This record gives sequence, C-alpha cells and structure tokens, in this order.
Amino acid sequence: MSSARRAAGNDPASTRKKRIGVIGTFVWDVIHGRDKRTVPIEEWGGISYAMSGLDAALDDDWEIVPLIKVGADFCERASAYCRTLRHIAPDFALIEVPYPNNRVELRYLDAERRAEYLTGGVPGWSWIGLKPVLDAARLDALYINFLAGWELDLPTMQMVRAHIDGPIYCDLHMLVMAVQGDGLRVARPLPDVAAWLACFDLLQMNEDEMQIIAPDSMALSATAMAAGVSVLSVTLGKRGAVYVSAPGIERLHDIPRLAGHSSSLSTSPRGGHGAFGAVRTELVQAIPPRIDDAGDPTGCGDVWGATHFSRLLAGDMLTDAIRAANLAASRNVEHRGASGLAHHLRGELSTT
Repeated sequence: MSSARRAAGNDPASTRKKRIGVIGTFVWDVIHGRDKRTVPIEEWGGISYAMSGLDAALDDDWEIVPLIKVGADFCERASAYCRTLRHIAPDFALIEVPYPNNRVELRYLDAERRAEYLTGGVPGWSWIGLKPVLDAARLDALYINFLAGWELDLPTMQMVRAHIDGPIYCDLHMLVMAVQGDGLRVARPLPDVAAWLACFDLLQMNEDEMQIIAPDSMALSATAMAAGVSVLSVTLGKRGAVYVSAPGIERLHDIPRLAGHSSSLSTSPRGGHGAFGAVRTELVQAIPPRIDDAGDPTGCGDVWGATHFSRLLAGDMLTDAIRAANLAASRNVEHRGASGLAHHLRGELSTT
C-alpha cells in the first residue's frame, strides 16, 4: 500500500470522504458542423466532460481530486470550471505549466465521426513529478482518460499501478492516436499492448479504438483478461455498449486486490486471473435521447465512462452501472458543451 493510502487509512471514517483522482487534459474546443449553425462553437472539452459525469453520478461520500496540468493561458478558467462542481475536493489545485494549453478543432463528418486537429501542448507526467502529487492526493480510486495521448508514458503508468492499490479505470481514447505536423489526429498502433493493459482494472474503448489495437475482438479480450483487466467495455454509439468481464466479476468489490506492488509489471499483478475460466460477455442496449439527430454527441464516451465508474464505486452491479452510463450518454446528447452539464445529467435546471 502506498504511503498516501496508509495516511488516509488513519483518518476517521466518519469525517473523511473517499477520493477519486482524475488524470486527463483540459481542452478548449472549437467545433465545426455540430449543428446547422455556420459559426464555430467554442467551449470547454476534454476532461471537463468526464468530470461533469463524475460530479453527476458519484455518491455524496466521494470527492474529485484532479491531478491535471493546465497551460498558463487557461489555468484560471479551468480552476473556475472546477469550482462549479459539487463534488470537487476543497483542497484541489490544478498544476499551471508555462505552455499554451491544448486546443482542438473538431470538424464533424457525421453524427458520430469527426476529424480532430490539435494545437498547444501541455506536457505529460513523469514519475518524479507525479509521485509527490499522487502521495498528497490520498486516493481511493483513480480515473484516467488519455485525451492528449501522452498524459502518461508506459513506465510512468506502471509506476502508478504499483503505487495505487485502489481500482484504476482507463478510457484509452487518444492513446491510440498520433498527431501529424498539421495537428490532425490519425490512428497509430499501440506497442506493448499487454503491458499497458496490465496497468488497469477497468478498461474502456470505442469500436474504432478496438480495431486499431486488434482487428480480432476476441483476441483483444483474451489479451486483456490474461493481463489482469477485470472488465473491458466497448462503447457502440447508438447501439449501447458491450462488456467482457473476468470470471466471478459482477461488481467492483469482486476485483481481486493487488497481491503486491512492483515497478516492473510485464505480467499481471493478479496473475492473469481472467485467462482462466469462462469470461462473461453482454451487450447492454443504448437508451435513445429524447431529441432527434440535432443533438450533440461531443463527450458522450467521456460521460459514459465517468458514470460507469462512479456507479461501480457506489456498489452497483456491472449491468446496472452500464445502464446508468447509457442513460447519462443519452442525456449528454441533449446538452451543448460541458458548462452546466453536471446539472443537466442530474436532471436539474442548469444555471449557466
């Protein structure tokens, strides 16, 4: 157990809220073609969608601890956004860095597919920089969303896995994308797939990302389970989501605890429990939004994953957590942008 978690264990249970860390990237979006208006729309994107999803779906005994670097040009704005979240930890502090913040130009090709052009460049974490932040955070769980694609490299991610004995959820997202010279995002193979997968308890990707990693979905599932992933979820857009779970995994509580920590995780710390026995595969159908195709699909996958993990942390069964995630993604389609999104996901009137 990490020193941070040992310190947390000494806190009185009646006064200490559980803490979920968030690693990702704040992105300022410029969106073209999302609706019939000709003027591009500018607003928060990136990790703000996932944090809104967490804020709406977490139980009240949890608080959100962002472990996020932000460019100096947007740090104050990003901090102001965080303060709008009901579950934000009172001691949160974004890390300002002397670089232009990430900006993405999104051009929608159809209702679900888009091209992305990236500018700016907040650097990723090194272990020497992240460890003191991680220790101070006193985390009980960790949510990671690779929105830049370089938030963590493999050696740093392996050290994070060795340091955290709570559940780690990962949305693979841009880890399987590269950036061309003009900023266009393009698919790239992911080297050391099994080593990456061994770092996560719960893994999320969409169909396109799954095809980039492994054209054979069954081979990918077998690799993930053998590496120690307990639940692999693949979002299918309007069709919902399919998941594969290791034998005996019905809820988060069933995930085996780490037998020990090691800075070298070329094999699963749980001994590849998913490689043996019958895995479970199930499709959970989507819940259609209450509006037509004029809705906004931006951030649906981020909201889906944040809701899924939040409900698992609350003790929900896997299928119940996925149904809640499907509902949240459907509600996200009905809302424009991340500002006020948490209110909307909770069914409240947004004040923004």
